Amino acid sequence: MKIRISIRSRLKHSLAAFSLMEVTMGMGMIGMVAGAMLTGISSGFFTMQMARENQRATQIMLEKVETIRLYSWDQINTTNFIPSSFTNAYDPSAPSGSQGLIYNGTLTISAVPITTAYSADMKQVKVQLNWKTGSIPRQREFTTYVARNGLQDYIY
Repeated sequence: MKIRISIRSRLKHSLAAFSLMEVTMGMGMIGMVAGAMLTGISSGFFTMQMARENQRATQIMLEKVETIRLYSWDQINTTNFIPSSFTNAYDPSAPSGSQGLIYNGTLTISAVPITTAYSADMKQVKVQLNWKTGSIPRQREFTTYVARNGLQDYIY
């Protein structure tokens, strides 16, 4: 009799199914995990896009500043010799129309904001970039100095 009851209870247990409440809770948990995972993936892609755009902005600003270093002192001081505004694409080597977002920039050359004996032999160069990531306006700025005879005359 004891053996029969234990076999019967085991058989009953093996034939038992999940209740509707357990299924509902399990599906809810799976849904929450899937939603969190998709949100994490989406956030990761957006963060990578922002990082790539920041990197491209840095490349554009560095390109402008390095170009300034190739000019002579007279060219730097000549009005309108160096354009004060410019545009650059995210991927300039791509076919026209699929170059990605556009960076709008300004380049300002002005007197240095310091008062020293050599202030007249230096200029401040400021490069500013503006662009939009979706509907988010973004901006980066880079400032450097250019000396008439280079830094070696002031350091050595």
